[in-house]
Amino acid sequence: MTLPVHVVHGRREGPTIFVSAAVHGDEIIGVEIVRRLMRAPAMRRLAGTVLLIPIVNAFGLISHSRYLPDRRDLNRSFPGSARGSLASQLAHRFLNDVVRHCDYGIDLHSAAVNRVNLPQIRISSGDKKALELAHVFSAPVILKSPLRDGSLRDAASKSGVPMLLYEAGEGLRFDEFAIRVGVKGVLMVMKHLGMTGSNKIAASASKTPVATKSSWLRAPEGGILRAIRTVGDIVRKDEVLGVVSDPFGEEESEIRAVIPGLIIGRTNLPVVNQGDALFHVAELPKAAGPGAALDKIEEEIGGDPMFDEDEII
Repeated sequence: MTLPVHVVHGRREGPTIFVSAAVHGDEIIGVEIVRRLMRAPAMRRLAGTVLLIPIVNAFGLISHSRYLPDRRDLNRSFPGSARGSLASQLAHRFLNDVVRHCDYGIDLHSAAVNRVNLPQIRISSGDKKALELAHVFSAPVILKSPLRDGSLRDAASKSGVPMLLYEAGEGLRFDEFAIRVGVKGVLMVMKHLGMTGSNKIAASASKTPVATKSSWLRAPEGGILRAIRTVGDIVRKDEVLGVVSDPFGEEESEIRAVIPGLIIGRTNLPVVNQGDALFHVAELPKAAGPGAALDKIEEEIGGDPMFDEDEII
């Protein structure tokens, strides 16, 4: 198996950035984002170098699986080892041959199968450069989340490479809005870094809200979920987000928000077991603010002239 890397060298000097996708093999949205980036006119007028990796985990992609054949999660296998397991060897190769050669990185992800994520950027607390680039990316929300041992984000941080993690959509599914937010976000970051001067890449007029913590609401009982709210919705504390009932509707359990905030993820499965994660709510400083901002982003993405060009679609 090979690790395909498309390297674009600009005629002028500038930073080096990597854009990777399919670290989890079922996260197809990132693959399409990278494909469109390779066709973007901005790539023909470049300063610096871009390393585009459409498929990191080719084993998982072929088998429609999140994991490698040994059932290991590649995003928990960094920094890896040249003589370790298959996941460890792949992590070691990617970290040393790609990540450590770059000044910045953007890793593209989606939710697991049967879940969906609102487009969002995840960064670690205290990383000022990543926060700056996250605002430039202009996803609907920025989530400050702790680094996890073995993750690519953790390995990049320890290597001194500021990295954004983009989460959007659902595994094994395309989502046009999530794809467009990702394409434009990457190009906006490149423009901010002085790598492209394209006038067609317009900055968002909306200020991206920053969430400092989030929590999953879980099913109190097994049964049939009737979701009332969905990703992108602003919710108040104690608001009912959904109801779990038995098939006859004789017993019902309400799922209420424990914090005010923004729904950034949810399950798509109506049949749930006790303890299943149902709604992912991010707590925001001002819970009433992001609704208008999200509507503005959707309007901007839908009417952006950049996506009228055949070569980027």
